[in-house]
Amino acid sequence: MNILIEPIITEKMTDKSEKLNQFGFIVKKDANKIEIKKAVEKLYNVTVESVNTMIYGGKRRDRFTKRGLIKGRTKSFKKALVTLADGDTIDFYSNI
Repeated sequence: MNILIEPIITEKMTDKSEKLNQFGFIVKKDANKIEIKKAVEKLYNVTVESVNTMIYGGKRRDRFTKRGLIKGRTKSFKKALVTLADGDTIDFYSNI
């Protein structure tokens, strides 16, 4: 399966999950909305109403070191916002 790489656990996503029942995941770039929906439903036993996806491009980063300027890029990734049906929720902290 390996469509879902990792959940996004930030302050902003926690606020969205509490208010709008939306959860964020970093997913494979070639995954489509139907595959993401099936993966979330199978892994967490919930009902998914909608999936919104977005692709973030990598940013250019420069570091100053003793040896001079080092240039590089951050990785690009695809993010999925999953809206669940009323009454369903995902607890990311249950395995801790």
